[in-house]
Amino acid sequence: MSVNTATNTFTRDDTSLTGTARALWDKLHTKEARIGVVGLGYVGLPLAVEYAGKGFSTTGIDLNQERVLRLNAGQNYIQDVETSNLTEAVEKGLFSAHDDFAACADIDVFFICVPTPVSPNKDPDTSYIEAASAEIAKHIRAGQLIILKSTTYPDTTEGLLQPILKKAAEEKGLMLGRDYFLAFSPERIDPGNEQFTTANTPVVVGGVTKACTELACMAMTQVVNLVNPVSSPKVAEMEKLLENIFRSVNIALVNELARLCDRMGGISIWEVVEAAATKPFGYMPFTPGPGIGGHCIPVDPYY
Repeated sequence: MSVNTATNTFTRDDTSLTGTARALWDKLHTKEARIGVVGLGYVGLPLAVEYAGKGFSTTGIDLNQERVLRLNAGQNYIQDVETSNLTEAVEKGLFSAHDDFAACADIDVFFICVPTPVSPNKDPDTSYIEAASAEIAKHIRAGQLIILKSTTYPDTTEGLLQPILKKAAEEKGLMLGRDYFLAFSPERIDPGNEQFTTANTPVVVGGVTKACTELACMAMTQVVNLVNPVSSPKVAEMEKLLENIFRSVNIALVNELARLCDRMGGISIWEVVEAAATKPFGYMPFTPGPGIGGHCIPVDPYY
């Protein structure tokens, strides 16, 4: 695997991969690889449309039949997706949506972009990942790459997803890292952010084996400018939690300080934050607000 040591980013130079892995690399390089995205929400749909826009035949899978009908009619429901890009992809036959996995037999690269909520008892709910993995396992074959993008706890990829795939793969004589490939690359979508999109937001990739990492990096570089490989899925899973927990803690901290300033009187938290931001190192400004929100940040600490 070729990595720019100055930036620790993957580069698409020639590869030492052989056999099935090399064949998939070549299909990605020539855009012959067929892409499948499971879950067409705020993470999956932008990713699917991005691949279709790059010329890859892309299949989207979502159990919501209304979504599927709208997408196949070129109708968009995600703010971060340009409707014209979706419509063009549908009209060119580069994107189609389905509400089952029947169209998955010829998929080369699967992305799992399903929700990871918490239960009423605040326990991680990985049922969507398990269900998607079980369906993919039914169609597993040589030359497939599966990339989990849903935010989750460390060891989900290897401890939960991998055994589901392995059981089906072994029945077909397939070996992980030789015949099929598995990696984790956490989503970094910031809904409504016009500055940072799928293409210009760097991503992290951790594969179960070296070949898994290299192929997952190769897949991601088709639509993302900078890809940063790490040593394992666990590292990638943990860094995603760190990102969101860091944000959650600092939002809570500045809100606590805002209340303290209000109780003490005569201190503007806004002036305090602005003054602290003059320090050119070791500080990142956060401003008071309504608190944490969205799909990920409120639940990620429970993972």
